[in-house]
Amino acid sequence: MKTILYIIQKEFKQIFRNKGMLPIIFVLPLLQLVILSNAATFEVKNIKFGYIDNDHTSTSRALVEKFNASTYFDMLTDFQSKALASSAMLQGEVDVVLEIPLYFERDLQKEKYNDLGVTINAIDGAAAGVENVYVTQIIQHFNQHLKVDLLQVSDKQIQPINIDTIPLFWYNETLNYKTFMVPGILVLLVTMITLFLSGMNIVREKEIGTLEQINVTPIKKSQFIIGKLFPFWVVGMALLTIGLILAKLIFDVPMLGNLLLLYAYTSIYILVILGMGLFISNFTDTQQQAMFIAWFFVVIFILMSGLFTPIESMPKWAQMLTEFNPIKYFVEIIRMVMLKGSGFKDILPLALKTLAYAIVMNGLAVWSYKKTT
Repeated sequence: MKTILYIIQKEFKQIFRNKGMLPIIFVLPLLQLVILSNAATFEVKNIKFGYIDNDHTSTSRALVEKFNASTYFDMLTDFQSKALASSAMLQGEVDVVLEIPLYFERDLQKEKYNDLGVTINAIDGAAAGVENVYVTQIIQHFNQHLKVDLLQVSDKQIQPINIDTIPLFWYNETLNYKTFMVPGILVLLVTMITLFLSGMNIVREKEIGTLEQINVTPIKKSQFIIGKLFPFWVVGMALLTIGLILAKLIFDVPMLGNLLLLYAYTSIYILVILGMGLFISNFTDTQQQAMFIAWFFVVIFILMSGLFTPIESMPKWAQMLTEFNPIKYFVEIIRMVMLKGSGFKDILPLALKTLAYAIVMNGLAVWSYKKTT
């Protein structure tokens, strides 16, 4: 036990002695948390909106005014022709073009039906989908009021029945995207820092030649690995603590569940990441190699974790692969505990999978580490 404590003491001294490593461990992750949480948004604002009004009636002007009143659209001057609108969209001057046909108001009064043309720049498919939802909602809202007006004009005895829907949003009442994104980004930062540092630390011993000196000492392999990786386990838990404090103070993210439960799961999860870092370091000779390999796996894990895209929308084969993604489990659990107030029984299935992952990953890492004497 004393041997392990001496190794841990040596590693902490080495970490704090390296002045260039301290900002990477503590300052950069916190800056990334603040920046990414504000940048990673699903909202689409400042949409450049144009229209072609071929009718020039009070109804068409009322429809255009609906878009002008929206906070999501930046109103542009109307286009005189479809060719001018197409040219403006080609040059990137407009994102959405609404075309109101001739006799729009007359056909609505007589036929109670008409078509609108909406052209959306869909180079960014995700943004185009959101823009389409905004346009559809505005037109539907305008259509509801228009039906009431037409019914009152045609027959004053008809009293239209309005059906109002009152949505109830659970776990994120204000629909604030930061509430959803901040816990996931915190998982991302804890994962990246602990993986990179643990992977490169042992490789650094190889580069400077001290690993061979340690291998010829009577230190057992288990003592060396525990002493090497424990400091980064502490660093990961410290990053989680600081991140949770910032999430509450800056973004006011709700923390409904038991934080001790979250810490207990994180302690298991970091073991998975440390095992991956050790496993990578066993097959690399330089810090650059370790960094590239670790980054390769991190990118795949992030994209398939459900952090930015729903897992349910992925192909079946991709959904099956996500079962081997540790980041997926942590993202789900941190959101469950913080936003839903989930308890031990709720996260137990995912925690057991993570524990099994930690045992397998660390077993492979220890097995692949060769201590020569």
